[in-house]
Amino acid sequence: MKGKAVITHTEGESNRSAARRDWAARHSDAATQRLLSRDSDVFLHQSLSSPCVSTIVRAEGIWIEDTAGRRYMDFHGNSVHHIGYGHPRLIAAIKAQLDDLSFAPRRFTNEIAVELAETLAEIAPGDLGKVLFTTGGSDANEVALKIARAATGRFKTLSFWDAFHGAGFGAASVGGEATFRSHVAGPLLPGAEHVAPFNCYHCAYGHSGPEHCALACAKMVDYVLEREGDVAALIAEPMRAVPVVPPPGFWKAVRDACDRRGTLLILDEIPTGLGKTGRMYAFEHDGVVPDIVTMGKALGGGILPIAAVVARRDLDVCGDFAIGHYTHEKNPVTARAALTTIAIIRDEGLVERSAELGAHALDRLASLAAQSPFVGDIRGRGLMFGVEIVEDKAGRIPSRDRAERIYYRCLEAGLSFKISAGSVLTLSPPLTIAKADLDRALTIVETAILAETP
Repeated sequence: MKGKAVITHTEGESNRSAARRDWAARHSDAATQRLLSRDSDVFLHQSLSSPCVSTIVRAEGIWIEDTAGRRYMDFHGNSVHHIGYGHPRLIAAIKAQLDDLSFAPRRFTNEIAVELAETLAEIAPGDLGKVLFTTGGSDANEVALKIARAATGRFKTLSFWDAFHGAGFGAASVGGEATFRSHVAGPLLPGAEHVAPFNCYHCAYGHSGPEHCALACAKMVDYVLEREGDVAALIAEPMRAVPVVPPPGFWKAVRDACDRRGTLLILDEIPTGLGKTGRMYAFEHDGVVPDIVTMGKALGGGILPIAAVVARRDLDVCGDFAIGHYTHEKNPVTARAALTTIAIIRDEGLVERSAELGAHALDRLASLAAQSPFVGDIRGRGLMFGVEIVEDKAGRIPSRDRAERIYYRCLEAGLSFKISAGSVLTLSPPLTIAKADLDRALTIVETAILAETP
């Protein structure tokens, strides 16, 4: 057998750290261990997923519950739980749809799929109005890339290091995380160029903050587009789910650069769309409209898998090619789930709620930077925000070990979330969360961080 590659992970807590081992030792009840052992025996192992941290037997609202009856507020949810788990209106709609029409072969249309496409066109700004459904975000991004190739006659792409656009070969090619690009993933698609991402706290160009950089990251995009001359599309996350917020003016500068060079702008809203950042789409914060937007995850309401591509109407140029051709492309049950999810978000005012609660959370967390020597940065939009844990504030040196200790303290106290980029506590609660529960979770985070000593 060939030797194993050693990959530095850019997201997720370590599956084999001392903190993970300590957690497992403290939660060694027989039922949990039996299920974890069966899981390990039967599933293929992979980075970031194996071994599992625990079990789950119930999910409702903001809560998940494990085999031993321990309950956790879920501030991760793989970004699917905008409306919480098991929303009764969604469950009722899915049950009714199963009785009405449970499947549609791809070449036969149906009322529900058409209505969903019309609704996505309605809520999208500009001339975004042509739609294709897929079963996952990785596929949606690859469909978008095919449209860009057909529309421009070019094949090259530009994207950002550290970005994530999916695990398929095409999506991983334009992605920028080593975990998904290295060793068994190669060789990847030709023509996939990358530049350093916007990240004002860890600027790749050495600037101390957005007020000093003159948007060097956006200027590099323009530089590469000009030098290459034939880039079909730039694909990016409008707000990186790490999370990292773009500097003011970044997306307008990039939009202008794409327009000058004949390059399409594809924005991946798979984790951030449908209100997570306090706007229906994260790109709306920055006053731009992409040529193609992709979405997924929360679109299925945390129950069913569905993703979508929404393109400008004049980009309907692939009629002679098979760019998706998915078995469940117009599945009425997944379409009903998506339609109902959108209706719940709109009817319950969840976009506005995300903006309001997110502002409250960021205001409250701001004091942590002054109280703890290990809090380097606090950032986010809406109900997707993060606390970066550092070893050295002056040098902005990330501290994975401290972040993991904090994570397991929070898990012990009943709060689950994700560590991103090695040391960023990434908190992404459902948009339905009660303010009291949000405050309770923030207290858990604050207590866990302040327990760290020099």
